[in-house]
Amino acid sequence: MLLDDKRVNAISFTGSVATGQRIAAACVARMAKFQLEMGGKNPMVVLDDADLNVAVNAALNSGFFSTGQRCTASSRLIVTEGIHDRFVAALAERMQALKVDDARKAGTDVGPVVDDKQLKQDLEYIAIGKGEGARLVTGGEAIERNGDGAPGYYLRPALFAETSAAMRINREEIFGPVMSVLRAGDYEEALAMANDTEFGLAAGIATTSLKHATHFKRHSQAGMVMVNLPTAGVDYHVPFGGRKGSSYGPREQGRYAAEFYTTVKTAYTQA
Repeated sequence: MLLDDKRVNAISFTGSVATGQRIAAACVARMAKFQLEMGGKNPMVVLDDADLNVAVNAALNSGFFSTGQRCTASSRLIVTEGIHDRFVAALAERMQALKVDDARKAGTDVGPVVDDKQLKQDLEYIAIGKGEGARLVTGGEAIERNGDGAPGYYLRPALFAETSAAMRINREEIFGPVMSVLRAGDYEEALAMANDTEFGLAAGIATTSLKHATHFKRHSQAGMVMVNLPTAGVDYHVPFGGRKGSSYGPREQGRYAAEFYTTVKTAYTQA
């Protein structure tokens, strides 16, 4: 096996937490270097002072870019009391206007999920959310093509509201176009809810408050933080990676990426 091959000095892995843990155990056993990029359950906080249009645009792109099949996608929207109802209504309205179709077509907003297994998983989590008592605001239906378009596994993006932090749809990575809204009383509660996860890859906040933006950037337990921007898009020139169950080892991308592929040696010479 590759993991046992002593000619392999290091392994860089991107994938699930379970597989990453097995790779880590195998590498530790023979003291090989390893770098892991795994899952995420990324939060986006929306505060009362946020620009509603900016917040909705950021949430749409965070949740549904690449049909939600990004480890950096935001699937938890944590919204404070004063803007909650307006935000949910505005987001649902925008979602209902999204065009789900062949991703290669002009005008398509959301393409298909990757395969039948992913579609089945997405639908199972939507059923789980309903069973847990969450309110399905919009979406969540598989779309039959009936020969009128490119073959694929299409799902109308789903939005849940009135959810709780303990629900599986807010704890487990779905990896599809499914988002949940959690209601928070204020910024402090929203921050605590954002950090209440075993993952720590990306996090976002929508606010016009420099105070809250600065505090969130420092205290969010995530490797990457976005302010008034989607979490799903990243710049390849800067470090990529997270904390807790999302990442292990040196960062990918940017100048930090060289660290993993470098062996440091100190030499002393007496003339």
